[in-house]
Amino acid sequence: MVRAGRLGGVTIPARIRAVHATIQSSMCRENETEVLERIGVAIDSGLLRKFDGLIQQRGYSNRSEAIRDLIRAELVNEVAQSPTSIVAGTVTLLYDHHVRLLTEKLTALKHDFQGTIVSTMHVHLDHQNCLEVLVLRGQSADVHRVADLMIATKGVKHGRLVVTTPVQEN
Repeated sequence: MVRAGRLGGVTIPARIRAVHATIQSSMCRENETEVLERIGVAIDSGLLRKFDGLIQQRGYSNRSEAIRDLIRAELVNEVAQSPTSIVAGTVTLLYDHHVRLLTEKLTALKHDFQGTIVSTMHVHLDHQNCLEVLVLRGQSADVHRVADLMIATKGVKHGRLVVTTPVQEN
């Protein structure tokens, strides 16, 4: 059974209402430089329960801040997709430092890309495993290239690149 609702004097089926977001005319001022707009979003009740559990687990004080963070994350991803965008990121590597010539190869890559690699941190996790975190900055294509080369180096057990960029919200 599809229940209908009313929107602006027009009867709307529940399926359409479930994906329709209504921007309300009320606006809130959080501070003098930021204007917040209040919106309404229709969400399936099961999905909303799961989202509420997630935001509680992550410590958000309300749904609005969690939704703003999701939007910001998508905007950062969109900007970072452009090869010429200026980004910053971290590459985290886990590797066995006993693998023959691995540390030398990683050091050579660091020297080759010293213009993109801003900083590094090296931690001995145990007798065999090392964790290395590199901070990178530059055009997205260059940052991804350095990360790919580091992660693909034989002997690296696991690697991940996390990229961010300032997103203009206005």
